[in-house]
Amino acid sequence: MDPSIEQLTDRARHLARPGARRVLGIAGPPGAGKSTLAEELVARLGGLAVLVPMDGFHLAQAELERLGRARRKGAPDTFDAAGYAALLARLRAPEAGTTVYAPAFDRGLEQPVAGSIPVAPDLPLVVTEGNYLLHDEGPWARIRALLDEAWYLDLDDARRVPRLIDRHVRFGKERPYAERWVRGSDEANARLVAHSRHRAHLTVRMDQP
Repeated sequence: MDPSIEQLTDRARHLARPGARRVLGIAGPPGAGKSTLAEELVARLGGLAVLVPMDGFHLAQAELERLGRARRKGAPDTFDAAGYAALLARLRAPEAGTTVYAPAFDRGLEQPVAGSIPVAPDLPLVVTEGNYLLHDEGPWARIRALLDEAWYLDLDDARRVPRLIDRHVRFGKERPYAERWVRGSDEANARLVAHSRHRAHLTVRMDQP
């Protein structure tokens, strides 16, 4: 039986027990609902957790264009993976009296925004989500060891792909362009993400609208 949101919340709450900072990672392909689940968990934990998304480490559009990677935005080499690993390592070892500021990603601007998410030193749980938390190549290979638990969120492609197209349209892309982007770039990334699902502690399949 797939875990309910209540069961997942209980599991996350166990990680948020006092005494040490812990990190919960939620991985999965584009459009699976990672950010929705992560936001719901943080809300249910009522001040015990903060969400720090991987997407804050997207390279800026200007840098992607300079590197010739703009057409592959969302692929592993279009993120600052080493910077993300360094932040997670820092978050695992909070310093008394020191708030850490993490970046966010603005989907309206399609750009990362530095210093957006304050992480107070006394928060017991950091929830992070993104495509490549379980990826085992290059700097990404460091991430899995920085997670106290790693969940893989799965959703049938027949539901995931239309949702992903609709999300691109909602944030300003024309539908024909969004369909081409998803069928090409996003689905190539989804296949890559699926290769590492076996590295998760838990696979989550949820009945999402």
